[in-house]
Amino acid sequence: MKLTNGRYTLSGDVDLLQLSEKYGCPLYVYDAEIIKRQYEKMIKAFDVPNLKINYACKALNNISILKYMKSLGAGLDTVSIQEVQIGLRAGFAPDDIIFTPNCVSLEEIIAAKNLGVRINIDNLSILEEFGHMFPDYPVCVRINPHILAGGNTKISVGHIDSKFGISFHQVPLIMRIAKANKMRIEGVHMHTGSDILDAEVFLQGAEILFDIADHFPELKYLDFGSGFKVPYKDDGIQTDISDLGKKISKRFKTYCKSRDRELTLMFEPGKYLVSEAGYFLVKTNVVKQTTSTVFVGVDSGLNHLIRPMFYDAYHKIVNLSKTSGKERIYTVVGYICETDTFGVNRKMHEVHDGDVLAFYNAGAYCYTMASNYNSRYRPAEVLVVDGKDYLIRQRETMEDLMKNQIELEIF
Repeated sequence: MKLTNGRYTLSGDVDLLQLSEKYGCPLYVYDAEIIKRQYEKMIKAFDVPNLKINYACKALNNISILKYMKSLGAGLDTVSIQEVQIGLRAGFAPDDIIFTPNCVSLEEIIAAKNLGVRINIDNLSILEEFGHMFPDYPVCVRINPHILAGGNTKISVGHIDSKFGISFHQVPLIMRIAKANKMRIEGVHMHTGSDILDAEVFLQGAEILFDIADHFPELKYLDFGSGFKVPYKDDGIQTDISDLGKKISKRFKTYCKSRDRELTLMFEPGKYLVSEAGYFLVKTNVVKQTTSTVFVGVDSGLNHLIRPMFYDAYHKIVNLSKTSGKERIYTVVGYICETDTFGVNRKMHEVHDGDVLAFYNAGAYCYTMASNYNSRYRPAEVLVVDGKDYLIRQRETMEDLMKNQIELEIF
């Protein structure tokens, strides 16, 4: 988003304030050009013969977004049978979908297997049961590398006490299960967390994966997960994807050459591809002065954007309705009957009732984590492609809230 002649616009000179007038608030807006930019940056960063980028659709799972990812050449990383089904409906071939669940039932994994997608197993007991039932179906195994990494404890998933993955110390057990069931292990996977800056974290994990890969001669790919950090502030730090790409590519090619193996290098970015592409537009309901604080109360809350409350996440906020003149300090809050604070002591051009504010970095883990708390409707979603705006999800209505409820007539 850029500010030109007093207007905040997206790619193709699409005016965000006009979108709020056309579709109403609250509203999620995604810029396809930014998604494409991020995808191409990853493709260019890694210089290996075989590279596969699987979009982690839990970040933003609208089917139109999935179709756009497919048009770019991405595969799909899924964590539920429902995401698998949406991915297939979006047109992904089963072989381009990898199913990486955690703590789901064996029945759900079998359901994914019956749809023909790649299976990634992170539990020894499930691996043994699945291998006993379907020894000919190739699987990937998710390794816990015991690496503490990530922006905070809620998004750090590769440490020793994490519920994710099979400890790399238990590789002999994986080998024993695979041998006993005559299983084909086609991939080895790790994911250490989100908001990772240091390339050394990936390199450290890479050495663990390379050691494990030596034990599985039928291996086709190594999946390094993701966790790349994106900037949340104007001067925010981010993962140097180019530097990371050079270091990982060099080590990966060296390993493949030394073992005379042609493996595919996989990644599964979510936030990296869509975070910066998304903007969340809200309308100001009230500007409220207390003894020490000026609150801006908006027509949304933690029911639509929970990240600031759940992760202490920072989202830049600007006033679309007034882009020049006097600035004041505000605390931006929501309309939910809880403390739902979006931002404290934010400097913005003076805000009045009815002004439209825009939150940055609203593409990842925003709409997908939305709810109907307080019986509020979930917002509409709009995708901007080649300078045109398309409604890709309608705003919910009372009928949506009530359609699955059964109203008893016994009272």
